[in-house]
Amino acid sequence: MNALIDTYKHQGKRNQLIELLQEKGIRDEAVLHAMAKIPRHWFMDSSFEDHAYQDKAFPIAAGQTISQPYTVAFQSELLAVKKEEKVLEIGTGSGYQTAVLCELGAKVYGIERQNILYKRTKRFLEKMGYYPKHLSFGDGYKGLPQHAPFDKIIVTCGAPKIPPALLNQLIIGGKMVIPLGEDPQIMTLLIRKSAKEIEKKEYGEFRFVPMLHEKN
Repeated sequence: MNALIDTYKHQGKRNQLIELLQEKGIRDEAVLHAMAKIPRHWFMDSSFEDHAYQDKAFPIAAGQTISQPYTVAFQSELLAVKKEEKVLEIGTGSGYQTAVLCELGAKVYGIERQNILYKRTKRFLEKMGYYPKHLSFGDGYKGLPQHAPFDKIIVTCGAPKIPPALLNQLIIGGKMVIPLGEDPQIMTLLIRKSAKEIEKKEYGEFRFVPMLHEKN
């Protein structure tokens, strides 16, 4: 992780990135404002700082990636977070998406499967001044039933199918954003209309690292 320095040069590059996201169709002002505030280069090794404000994914520890900024913005816009909503994030990773959710005013509950990332990211978010309600090391397929139900759920890794436990932890009227399939995945929005009815909308192809099942 980088030293917590944010220069005018960094801020200028970040503003250029926000303009690019707008050109690509991101319209949610709250999402754009949140991403404009967060120094993405802090979440990457200092030797790769020049890549931080390019619109691309980049490798981090444990074979995982920090998602492409457009993907973070797209998922966040679909999720339509309102202040004080309980949001379950599957795949804490570098913590960048977590920071965006915190800036949007969500009460964030996160799960990370890679212990090295869980430990490092938990410390780092606190150092940045972000305090999710709960971060845990565990199996994202199981969710966090002890903290359910959730207003929103965001999955930041590719799931071959919808995990039933996650749907069960979503309130009626709640939304889940999840990339479904193998490679590429289809970005999918699920809206829980009732105890048994789920509305499903698809938003095109994206690429994510796979969601690890409990048997792995």
